Amino acid sequence: MRLIKEDGTQVGVVPFEEAATMARATGLDLIEIAPTANPPVVKLVDYGKFLYQEGKTERKQRAKAKGGEIKGVRITLRISAHDLAHKVRQAEKFLGGGNKVRVELVMRGREKYQFQDRARAHLEAFMQQIAIPTVVEQPPKKYPRGIAATIAKKP
Repeated sequence: MRLIKEDGTQVGVVPFEEAATMARATGLDLIEIAPTANPPVVKLVDYGKFLYQEGKTERKQRAKAKGGEIKGVRITLRISAHDLAHKVRQAEKFLGGGNKVRVELVMRGREKYQFQDRARAHLEAFMQQIAIPTVVEQPPKKYPRGIAATIAKKP
């Protein structure tokens, strides 16, 4: 097997017994890095430190891949112009922070059945008012209390 020291220098191809003896002498662990290589590659490392570094890089990658939380903004058909402007600013703040925004247009009573077209137009007009360039991740979709869509900042 090919042996690599903790500092990254290559010892070369050595038998397993010699590699195990070196690991015991230095007080380190022998970890198989590339088992499918010919010959297999092993490294002398402190296993606890190795696990910590692996976990640290994994957490960092997960944080980057996540893409932020999904924040919510609720509006209604009868919302005033000032309140609508406030909700637009709120959505822009969320998008600026790297989060996705779920815009929900809540309808009550007979609004759910009689004003479907008006509600969809109102929701799309709201999304047009947002100054930050966005991409629609989930198009407007009906759900029991109204219509909702999810938007994210354009990459």
